[in-house]
Amino acid sequence: MWTPTEEEKYGVVICSFRGSVPQGLVLEIGETVQIFEKCEGWYRGVSTKKPNVKGIFPVNYIHLKKAIVSNRGQYETVVPLEDSIVTEVTATLQEWASLWKQLYVKHKVDLFYKLRHVMNELIDLRRQLLSGHLTQDQVREVKRHITVRLDWGNEHLGLDLVPRKDFEVVDSDQISVSDLYKMHLSSRQSVQQSTSQVDTMRPRHGETCRMPVPHHFFLSLKSFTYNTIGEDTDVFFSLYDMREGKQISERFLVRLNKNGGPRNPEKIERMCALFTDLSSKDMKRDLYIVAHVIRIGRMLLNDSKKGPAHLHYRRPYGCAVLSILDVLQSLTELKEEKDFVLKVYTCNNESEWSQIHENIIRKSSAKYSAPSASHGLIISLQLLRGDMEQIRRENPMIFNRGLAITRKLGFPDVIMPGDIRNDLYLTLEKGDFERGGKSVQKNIEVTMYVLYADGEILKDCISLGSGEPNRSSYHSFVLYHSNSPRWGEIIKLPIPIDRFRGSHLRFEFRHCSTKDKGEKKLFGFAFSPLMRDDGTTLSDDIHELYVYKCDENSTFNNHALYLGLPCCKEDYNGCPNIPSSLIFQRSTKESFFISTQLSSTKLTQNVDLLALLKWKAFPDRIMDILGRLRHVSGEEIVKFLQDILDTLFVILDDNTEKYGLLVFQSLVFIINLLRDIKYFHFRPVMDTYIQKHFAGALAYKELIRCLKWYMDCSAELIRQDHIQEAMRALEYLFKFIVQSRILYSRATCGMEEEQFRSSIQELFQSIRFVLSLDSRNSETLLFTQAALLNSFPTIFDELLQMFTVQEVAEFVRGTLGSMPSTVHIGQSMDVVKLQSIARTVDSRLFSFSESRRILLPVVLHHIHLHLRQQKELLICSGILGSIFSIVKTSSLEADVMEEVEMMVESLLDVLLQTLLTIMSKSHAQEAVRGQRCPQCTAEITGEYVSCLLSLLRQMCDTHYQHLLDNFQSKDELKEFLLKIFCVFRNLMKMSVFPRDWMVMRLLTSNIIVTTVQYLSSALHKNFTETDFDFKVWNSYFSLAVLFINQPSLQLEIITSAKRKKIIDKYGDMRVMMAYELFSMWQNLGEHKIHFIPGMIGPFLGVTLVPQPEVRNIMIPIFHDMMDWEQRKNGNFKQVEAELIDKLDSMVSEGKGDESYRELFGLLTQLFGPYPSLLEKVEQETWRETGISFVTSVTRLMERLLDYRDCMKGEETENKKIGCTVNLMNFYKSEINKEEMYIRYIHKLCDMHLQAENYTEAAFTLLLYCELLQWEERPLREFLHYPSQTEWQRKEGLCRKIIHYFNKGKSWEFGIPLCRELACQYESLYDYQSLSWIRKMEASYYDNIMEQQRLEPEFFRVGFYGRKFPFFLRNKEYVCRGHDYERLEAFQQRMLSEFPQAVAMQHPNHPDDAILQCDAQYLQIYAVTPIPDYVDVLQMDRVPDRVKSFYRVNNVRKFRYDRPFHKGPKDKENEFKSLWIERTTLTLTHSLPGISRWFEVERRELVEVSPLENAIQVVENKNQELRALISQYQHRQAHGNINLLSMCLNGVIDAAVNGGVARYQEAFFDKDYIAKHPGDAEKITQLKELMQEQVHVLGVGLAVHEKFVHPEMRPLHKKLIDQFQMMRASLYHEFPGLDKLSPACSGTSTPRGNVLASHSPMSPESIKMTHRHSPMNLMGTGRHSSSSLSSHASSEAGNVVVLGDSSMGEAPEDLYHHMQLAYPNPRYQGSITNVSVLSSSQASPSSSSLSSTHSAPSQMITSAPSSARDKYRHAREMMLLLPTHRDRPSSAMYPAAILENGQQCQQPPAAGAWIAEPERPSPSCLPTWGASWPPQCLPEACCMVRRPPAGPPDSPWFQTRLRGEGSSPRD
Repeated sequence: MWTPTEEEKYGVVICSFRGSVPQGLVLEIGETVQIFEKCEGWYRGVSTKKPNVKGIFPVNYIHLKKAIVSNRGQYETVVPLEDSIVTEVTATLQEWASLWKQLYVKHKVDLFYKLRHVMNELIDLRRQLLSGHLTQDQVREVKRHITVRLDWGNEHLGLDLVPRKDFEVVDSDQISVSDLYKMHLSSRQSVQQSTSQVDTMRPRHGETCRMPVPHHFFLSLKSFTYNTIGEDTDVFFSLYDMREGKQISERFLVRLNKNGGPRNPEKIERMCALFTDLSSKDMKRDLYIVAHVIRIGRMLLNDSKKGPAHLHYRRPYGCAVLSILDVLQSLTELKEEKDFVLKVYTCNNESEWSQIHENIIRKSSAKYSAPSASHGLIISLQLLRGDMEQIRRENPMIFNRGLAITRKLGFPDVIMPGDIRNDLYLTLEKGDFERGGKSVQKNIEVTMYVLYADGEILKDCISLGSGEPNRSSYHSFVLYHSNSPRWGEIIKLPIPIDRFRGSHLRFEFRHCSTKDKGEKKLFGFAFSPLMRDDGTTLSDDIHELYVYKCDENSTFNNHALYLGLPCCKEDYNGCPNIPSSLIFQRSTKESFFISTQLSSTKLTQNVDLLALLKWKAFPDRIMDILGRLRHVSGEEIVKFLQDILDTLFVILDDNTEKYGLLVFQSLVFIINLLRDIKYFHFRPVMDTYIQKHFAGALAYKELIRCLKWYMDCSAELIRQDHIQEAMRALEYLFKFIVQSRILYSRATCGMEEEQFRSSIQELFQSIRFVLSLDSRNSETLLFTQAALLNSFPTIFDELLQMFTVQEVAEFVRGTLGSMPSTVHIGQSMDVVKLQSIARTVDSRLFSFSESRRILLPVVLHHIHLHLRQQKELLICSGILGSIFSIVKTSSLEADVMEEVEMMVESLLDVLLQTLLTIMSKSHAQEAVRGQRCPQCTAEITGEYVSCLLSLLRQMCDTHYQHLLDNFQSKDELKEFLLKIFCVFRNLMKMSVFPRDWMVMRLLTSNIIVTTVQYLSSALHKNFTETDFDFKVWNSYFSLAVLFINQPSLQLEIITSAKRKKIIDKYGDMRVMMAYELFSMWQNLGEHKIHFIPGMIGPFLGVTLVPQPEVRNIMIPIFHDMMDWEQRKNGNFKQVEAELIDKLDSMVSEGKGDESYRELFGLLTQLFGPYPSLLEKVEQETWRETGISFVTSVTRLMERLLDYRDCMKGEETENKKIGCTVNLMNFYKSEINKEEMYIRYIHKLCDMHLQAENYTEAAFTLLLYCELLQWEERPLREFLHYPSQTEWQRKEGLCRKIIHYFNKGKSWEFGIPLCRELACQYESLYDYQSLSWIRKMEASYYDNIMEQQRLEPEFFRVGFYGRKFPFFLRNKEYVCRGHDYERLEAFQQRMLSEFPQAVAMQHPNHPDDAILQCDAQYLQIYAVTPIPDYVDVLQMDRVPDRVKSFYRVNNVRKFRYDRPFHKGPKDKENEFKSLWIERTTLTLTHSLPGISRWFEVERRELVEVSPLENAIQVVENKNQELRALISQYQHRQAHGNINLLSMCLNGVIDAAVNGGVARYQEAFFDKDYIAKHPGDAEKITQLKELMQEQVHVLGVGLAVHEKFVHPEMRPLHKKLIDQFQMMRASLYHEFPGLDKLSPACSGTSTPRGNVLASHSPMSPESIKMTHRHSPMNLMGTGRHSSSSLSSHASSEAGNVVVLGDSSMGEAPEDLYHHMQLAYPNPRYQGSITNVSVLSSSQASPSSSSLSSTHSAPSQMITSAPSSARDKYRHAREMMLLLPTHRDRPSSAMYPAAILENGQQCQQPPAAGAWIAEPERPSPSCLPTWGASWPPQCLPEACCMVRRPPAGPPDSPWFQTRLRGEGSSPRD
C-alpha cells in the first residue's frame, strides 16, 4: 500500500532507470527527484526536470538527501538542506553540460577544453565541500575558488551574472535594489579575481581598520649534494634585497658534517626555518634567498701542508641564490612545499667574497665559477599568510619539526603591546691592517666577546644564526693572505635589557699562521661600548673603531685599562688629553669597521625620547621636553607608544594647570601621527592601549576643556594649524575622554555625571558654533570646518557608551542642522559636508530606528538641495543607497512606514527630475562628442535608477494614496505621471543594466509593472472624461508597449528551468502589463480615435511577442481601431495603411513567427460576434472589406516571414533576391503601396550590386525610373535621395542605370537610355551633357564590336515540397547561369543553397505526394533559349558578336527536348520510331531582368516526328557549315582554322561511317514512303538538304586546302579521302549528285581537283535560312559535335559521348593542337567533342545507330575508358545527378525505357556498372556506353569497350550526344 513519506522527500538518482515497469518514471543518473509516497521498495514521485510527470522508481536507485518541506500535502515544495553554493554548482553544471557540447559543434575548441577543465575543477571543489572535513578558513577558500570559476564560466557562455555576498547567491527580496546593484558591480569585477562583496561596500558601524596580513617563508634544507669538500660546513640562509643591496632578515644556520648530513643527529629532517613578518610591500621587492657556505677545516682545501691538522679555521667556500619573484607565482598557487635546487658557485678571488651573492645575481660570471658537479643545495619553500597564531593553528606539523623562527632585521609592520624585543644586529664590515714586517699578507681572524661592566664575559649573548644555540664568543671566517679583509657577516646580539647598560664589545685580531706550529698570534684589539653616557644606545650606522696594538702576552683581566681609552673618533674628541704612557698604544695606520642595527622595544637611540620617558629626572625641563616631542621620529614614537602615552597622562595628573595644554598638544600630535598612511597600522595598538592599559581617570576634564578652548578660539585666530590638528584627532580624543569618564565613574560610583553631561553639551555648542561660522572669506576657517566635519561621525560610537540613542541623535541633528543649508558655501565644502553626512548614515547610530526618525529629515533636506541643483550626484547617490539599504534591512524586522513616507515626500520628485536630466545629458553628450560627461556616466545612471527603484519598492498602497492626494492640481499630477513614465521608458530604451544582469532587470520590470498598476487608476480617474489628456495617455501606452517588448522578459528564448524559476517568482509580467494595457484601452471610450493610426505600430509590436495570451489580449484592440475609424470615416484606410507599413518594418527586423500569421485569421472572426455594432448593411460592407483586408495582410505576412527568414539566416544571395522580388511584386500588384515598392526596389538593387549582378541591378533600378516623368515637380527627401525635382532624380537614376549596364556588359540595354537622355539634353540645349552622353553611346557601340562576351547557360529548376520558402514552393523557374557556369556547377550551387534538398533523377512532372510532402526536392536540367529577335539573326552582314547578344538576351521562351520511341521499334534502324518530346517554357518576364531567374508562366508540349527531326538536324548542320566557311574564305593570311577543321572532320567522318545512310535507310525506304504518303514533301526536302550538304562540304574543303597549316596536311588528306567515300555512298541514292559536282565524280579525278572544282560560295549560297533549332542561332561559338546533330542534341548537348581512340591518324595530337589553339574554355568544349565523336571503323552488325532505347536527356554516358575524362565536353550535363553527399542510392539508377516507351522499374544489380569481358553487342543496344541495367536487356552487354562503326550523324547518336541515352554514373 502506498503511504506518504515523512522524511524521505528528496534524493539523487545514482543509477539510471529506464522505467520499464507500468507507470515507471524514466530517470537518468544525476537527476534529482521529489518523493511523495513509498511502497515495498518503490517510491512514487517526480523528477525535478519534469515536475508534471509522476511515476514510480526503485528505492535503491535513489540516494536520499535532507530537505526542507514546506506546504506539506498536494502542493508541497522541497528545498535540499545543503550549502547553497553546492546547490548552485549542481544546477550550473547541469546547465553548462548542454552548452559545453554545443561549443564543440560550433568549433569553439579552445573554450571547449577550458570549460571542461573548469567543470572538472568545480566537481572536485564541490566534493571537498560535501566531505565536511575542511576548516572554516578552508571552506571560505574553496567557496572563493568555486565562485571565481562559476562567474568565469557564466561570462564566457553568455549566461547571467550571479550577484553574491560572501560567496553565496543573494536573495533579491532580502536586500535593497541599491545593494543589489552594487553586488552586481562587484560580481562583475570578481570574474577575474574574487573580491569579497563586503570589501566593496562602504564600511559601516565604525569598523576598525583591517590589520595588514603578514607573509612568511617556510624553508627546509633537504640535502647538500656536494661531496667534494670533505669537511664540516656551515650553511647560512638569509633574505637579500638586491635593489637596496642589503640583507633584510636574520641568518638561518645549518651545520653539516663532511658527509653532508646534519652535525647534530637530532636535526635530521628538521633543518627548517620560518622567515617571518614580511609585509605586502616586502613581497614586491627584488628579494633573493642567499645561501653562504662556510667550511671548517684547513686553511687551503687541497693543501695538507698549510697548517696543522688539529687547527680548524672558518673559511669561505661558496654561495647560492634563488630569486623569490621568479618562484612567487608558483608558490602562491601551490599552497604547499615546492622543491628547488640551488647551484653553489665558488669565488674566484677571496677578497671579493663579501660581494659574491651580488655577482651571482648580476651574472658577473668572471668573478665566480661553478664546480664540475651539477647538484647543489636542495631546499623546499612554502609561502604562508596570516599572523603567527593562525600559522601555528593551521600548520601544526611545521612547528613540530624544530622550526627555527628567523625574524626580519627591524620591526614588522605592526608592533602590538606586549611584543617585547631587544636585539642588536652587528655586521663585521671590514678592516685595514699593517703587514707587520711580513713578506706576505696576514690571515686575519676576528674574535668577539660581549663583556659586562665588571669585565665578566656574558654567556650566550652571540647568535651566528637561528637554528643553532647562542654562544659566548664569535670567530670570524679567515680570508687567506688579506690585510684588508671584507667580511660582511651579520651577528645577532640578544643581550638582556638589564645587562645592556655598561656592557661593551671587544674584538681581538689574530694572524693565523700556516706554518708547522699553526699558531694564532694576537696582534691587536678594538672595543666599543653598547650605550653612550646619555643613556642612548649605539646608533644605527657604520662605526670606525680604533685598533690598539697588543701581543699574546697582553692581558685583558683589567678591562678598565682600555675602557678609559677612546674607542673611536667621536670618543677621542670627548677626551683629548690621553697620556702616551698607557699599556695599549693605538695603531694609527690600522682601522676596523663595524655597523649596528638596533631592534628593541625598550632601548632607544633618541635623546629627546629618553628624556621624556625619564622626565622625573629633569623636572625643570618638562616644558622643553614636551615641546621637543614633535621632533622625535615616528618610528621611535610608535615603538614606545604605550610608554609615551603612560608618561603623558602621568605628567597631566602631576600638574594639570601647568602641563595640560602641552600634554593635549602632544597627544594630538601622536594621534595624528597614526593617521599617516605609514603608521596607520598602529591604530590597533592605540585601541588596545585605550581599552586595556589606559588609566587616566581624571584626564577627561582637561581634554574636554582644551578641546572646547580650541573650538572657541577658531573664530579669532588667523593661524589655526593646531586647531585643525585637534579637529583631526577628534575620534581618539573622544575615545580617551569616554574611557577616562568610564574609569572615573567606576572609581567614584558615577559621581559628577551631570557635570560631565553638561560639559559635553557645551562642547557640542562650541562645535555648532564653529560650523555655523561663515567661511567663504576665510580659507583657514574653511579648513578647520572641513577637519571637524571629517572627524565628527567618528565620535558617535563613543558617545553611545555614555548617552542614549535619542540623545546622541539630537546632538548630531543639531550639529548637522547648524551647517549652512545653502549650496553656495563652495564646492569643496559641499563635498566635505556630504561626506560627513554619508559617514553619519553609515554609522551604527543610523541603524537604530529611534535615531533615524530624528536624523532622516535633516539628511534628506541636504540631499534634496543638492539634487535640485544637480551637484555632487555621485556622493548623494551613495548616501541614498546606504539609507535605502538600512531601511530595507529594518523593514524585515520593524515598521518603516514613517521613514518611507518622509523619503517619498522629499525624494521621489527630485529623483525623477535628476534621472531625466542625467539621461538627457547622456544622450546630448554622446550625440555631440561621442563621449559622456563625468556626471553622466552609466555608473551614476545606474546608482540613481537603483535608488528610485528602491524607493518605489518600499512604497505600499498607503504611500501611493498619500502621494496622489498631495498633488494640489491635475497639472502637477500630469507632470509627475509624464516624468515617471518617461523615466521608465528611458530605462528600457537605454538598457541601463547590462544584458547579463538578469536578476536586476527582472526586479526592475517587477517594480515598474507594480508602480504602473498603482498609477493607472489615477490616470483613468483624472484624465479620461472631460479632462482627457492625449500626452499622458500616449506616454502610458508607449511605456506599456516598451515594457512588453523588453528582451529580458522574452521567456521563450531561455531554458525551461530558468523560465520556471522566473514565472514562480514574478509570473509572466508581459501578460500582467498586457491586461493592464487592454483595461486602460477599454476605459478610453470615444477617445480611442486619438490613437488611430498612431498606436497601431506599437500595438502591432506587442502582438509580435511570441506569447499566445498577450496576442489574444491585443488582437481585439485592432478590431476596435477598425471599428472606430469605420464609424468616423466610413472606412479604415488609415488602419490598413499603417498596419501594412508597420508589419513590413517589424517583420523585416526579425520579429513575428508562423503562428502569428494564423492569429491574424482571428480578426476575421472578430467581425462576427458583434451584430449590434453597426446597421446590417454597414456591417456587411465592413465585414467584406475587413475580411479582404485581413486576407491580404495574411498573404503579406507569408511573404514577409519568408523575407525575414532569408535575411536573418546565412542564406545565399539567390534566396534573398528571390524573396525580395516576391515581396516587391506583392506591394506593387496586390496592395499598391508605391513607397514600400520603391523601398524594396532599392533593397533588391543593393543585393544585386553585392552579388555583382550589374545587369539585374540596372533593370531593378529601371523600375523606379519608369515611375518618374521628365517633369519639374518637386520631390521630398526619400531614402538616400535629397530634396530635388522629378527631372533631376530621373536623370540621376538614368545615369546610374547606364553605368550598371556598362559594368554588366549589357551595352545594348544602355543605348536606348543614352538616347533618351540625349533627347532631354538636346531639348534643354545642354550641349555639354549631350556631348558626354553621345560619347558614352559611341563607346558602347565600340564595346559591342570589340569586347568579348560570354554566352550564359540557362537552367530550369523545379522546387517541390512544403519545406521550401513560400515564394519557391511547388514552382518552376528558369535561371540564367553565371559566366563559365555549367550544369554540374549549377547543380552543386543549388544543392549547397538548399542543403536539405534531394535532387530528382527524372524530368517528369512530380506527383501530388511530392508536392505536399514535408521535404525539399530539386529538379534541374539545362534548357535552350528561343530568341525573340529572329530577324536580326537571319540578316546578312550582321556581325556575329551582335547576333550572339540577341541569341541569349531578351529571351522569354526556352526549349527542352526529350527523345522517346513511339510504337514498335525497328531493331535494324531505331530512327524510324525515335520521336522528340519538345517542351517550351514561357516565363513571366524576359531574361535578363530584375532577377537572374523568373517563374515559368506557361508550358507547351509538342511532339516532333523522326523525319522532321532528321530534316532539322541536317539543315542545322548545313547552316553551321555555311557560317563557318563564310568566315574563313575571305581571309588572306594563314590563320588558325582549327574550328573549320573540326567541323569538317565531324561531318565527313560521321557521314562516311554511316550517319546519313541511316536516314536513307529509315526514310527513303519504299515501305516507309508507302506507309507515310503525307511525308513525300518532307522526304524530298531531306534529300535536297543532303545534296546541299555535299556541295557545302566541297566548298569547305576548298577553303580548308587554301589555309591549312603544313603540319595539318595529313588531316586534310584524310578528309579528302573520306569525302570521296561519302559522295560514293550517296551516289546510288542521288543519281544527279555528279551533276552537282562533276569534278568530284568517279575515281579519275585527282584529289586536288576535287577541291578546285568547288568555287567559293557566293553570299547567296551561304545565306542563312531560318533554323528551327535554337542551337543553330548560337553561331560559331556553339558548334554541334556531330555532322547530323539532332535537334535534341542542341537542347542537352552538354553530354559526354565516348568514342574509340583511333580518330584519324593522331587524334590525341589533334586534340592537343586544338587545345593549344583555343585555350578558351568555351572552345575547348567544342574541341573535345570533335575528338570524342571520331570513329574509323564501321560495323553494320553493331551500329551505333541501331538502338532505339533512349534514356532521359539529363543522363550522362558512362564508359570505362580514360578517354571519357580526357575528352569530356566542357558543357556536359550533370543535371539531375546527386552530388557527392548522402542521397538515396536509388537515385543513381533511373529506370530504362523499354520498347513500348515505358520505364523499366526493376533496379539494377549491384555490379551493373562494372566493365565486363567484351562480347558482341546486339543491334538493339546502344553500344557507345552501358546505359541500361542488365535486367532490362535480353542480352545484356554492360560495357562495350570499342564503339562500332556507324553514322555519328544518326538520330540515335545525336540522342547519345545529348546525353539522353546515357548512364547516370558519370
